[in-house]
Amino acid sequence: MYDIGTRRRALALLRSGATNAAVARTLHIPPGTISAWKHKDRAQRGECPGRVYRPLCPRCDGRGLDEAAYAYLLGLYLGDGHISHPRQHRVPSLRITLDDAWPGVQQEAVTAVRTVFPDNTASWVRKVGCHDVKVHSRHLVCLFPQHGPGRKHERAIVLEQWQQEIVDAHPWSFIRGLIHSDGSRIVNWTEKTVGGRMKRYEYPRYFFTNTSDDITRLCTDTLERVGVSWRSRRRATGAHDVSVARRDDVALMDRHVGPKR
Repeated sequence: MYDIGTRRRALALLRSGATNAAVARTLHIPPGTISAWKHKDRAQRGECPGRVYRPLCPRCDGRGLDEAAYAYLLGLYLGDGHISHPRQHRVPSLRITLDDAWPGVQQEAVTAVRTVFPDNTASWVRKVGCHDVKVHSRHLVCLFPQHGPGRKHERAIVLEQWQQEIVDAHPWSFIRGLIHSDGSRIVNWTEKTVGGRMKRYEYPRYFFTNTSDDITRLCTDTLERVGVSWRSRRRATGAHDVSVARRDDVALMDRHVGPKR
C-alpha cells in the first residue's frame, strides 16, 4: 500500500508527460501499479486510455468508399472469406484465405483490404500452403451484411441494394474477386489427325466453382451483364462448376481478369 501523497506525486509526474517506466524508477514503485493509477486517473477525468480515434464507416458515418476495391473484396469474401468474433476479442475480424501459389493475388487482396479499410491495419497469418489476409473492424458486418451463422452455402446470400449498385457499376472488379478466390484459368488440349499427322490443339477456359447456389447465381448474373456466355454443371459433391470456354468470351475475360499470378 502507498500513501496518498506518493500517489499524487506519481500522477503529477504522469500528467507532466513522464513515462510509466520513468515514474516507477523515480518512486521505486512497480510499473504495474503506476499503470493502474494512470488508467484510473484518466478514466476519472473522462479520458479514454489508448486510441481515442475510431475509424469511420462508409455505411454508418458516410465515409468515402473506393467502390472498385470494395467490389473486388466482396468477390474475395464470398469465395474464401469469413468473419468471426470470438468472445475474447473486442471487434470482429475478416480473414480471406489465399493460396501461396498465387503471390500476386495475395498482394492484390491485401491492397484491396487496405483501400477499403484505410484506418485499420491489415496483417498476414501464415498457414500451411497459404496465408490469411486479416483485418479487425467493428464495421465489418456493416460492409458485409451477408455474414451470419453457419456456412455460406447453408444460408441465403443476397446482396443489399447498395451492394448490387456497386457490383453493377464495377462488374469486372467483382468477377475478378470471385475468380481470384474460387476460380481459375486453365488450358485444355486435344489431339487430332489432320492430313495424316497428329496435331495438338490448346484452348484456354475459365472456371468458377462454388457450392452456394446464391453465390453461383451472383457470378453468372454478373457474367451475363458484361456479355460473357457460360455453362454450368453440378458435381457429385454438390458444387457448381461455371465454365467460360468460347474463344471471344475467354478473350474478354483475359482483358479484364487474366490468369492468376
